[in-house]
Amino acid sequence: MDVLSDAIAAMRTGRPHSSRTVKRAPWGVRFPDSDGAGFHVVLQGSAWLLPPDDAEPVALAPGDVVFLAHGYGHGLADHPRTPLEDAVPEPDGSWPSLRHRGPAQSDETLMLCGAYRLDRSRAHPLLTDLPPYIHLPARVGKHDRLRSAVDLLGAELSEPLPGSDAVVPALLDTLLLYLLRTWWLAEQGEEPAGWAGALGDPGVAAVLHALHDDPARPWTVEGLGALAGLSRAAFARRFTTLVGRPPLAYLTWWRMTCAGRLLRTTEAPLRSIAERTGYTSEFAFAKAFKREYGMSPGHYRRAGSALRAG
Repeated sequence: MDVLSDAIAAMRTGRPHSSRTVKRAPWGVRFPDSDGAGFHVVLQGSAWLLPPDDAEPVALAPGDVVFLAHGYGHGLADHPRTPLEDAVPEPDGSWPSLRHRGPAQSDETLMLCGAYRLDRSRAHPLLTDLPPYIHLPARVGKHDRLRSAVDLLGAELSEPLPGSDAVVPALLDTLLLYLLRTWWLAEQGEEPAGWAGALGDPGVAAVLHALHDDPARPWTVEGLGALAGLSRAAFARRFTTLVGRPPLAYLTWWRMTCAGRLLRTTEAPLRSIAERTGYTSEFAFAKAFKREYGMSPGHYRRAGSALRAG
């Protein structure tokens, strides 16, 4: 898997949810803080985003997409001064349709909204570096693949057919990747910083792909620098600046993230997980894991099993 796909897989839990709703003015809804991430797409009409950081309201036109990666509370309304109704999530994490609607002759807004459930205890820095919200305005000839995913998802929700229960979650996963890819491409300016810069830097990106592809390999900073085409010192400085932590520190973090995912999602024995994450013995692996998670691998696995059973 590539780095962007890995970042999503490391955090995703449960099934994503989405809905296609018609709202008639006046309408307004307030979404509280959540552990997940969400998106809103205006298919028809208009709306206003009331951002999570108390910034100025953002006008949304047909085709506009908004992505909120951090689960911050925010509002949506037909007008910035419309009173907001609190939204209460369903037990499965989905959001109910707005109950209060205006008269039939009032302006209508057709929206596509969705939510992803995330494990923020192992948040990948690629996602934590994202701004409070990402606004992708509709532009002719731009974001064609993102638009296609939105159109397909909207069609499935508007007219479910046999297989929709499998198609919709797959389209939501696809849409999430297209959202992040579109943001990343938009950030590729003259001097992109952070993870936008890391993924756009040929040397650092090559190293990241190598670390994600084979975390068990006994990597050294010198070897990674050679892979990036830089001296050891120059590579270490550049990697740390863009990624936010030194190369081997990031490798350890990624190994432990992979280990936690394997413990929670598979029945693989500890020896196998240790080998797959670059440790020569169960003892060394367990010691590193406890240092990272504050509990033994076995305790972590049992806690995950109890959580799923509950």
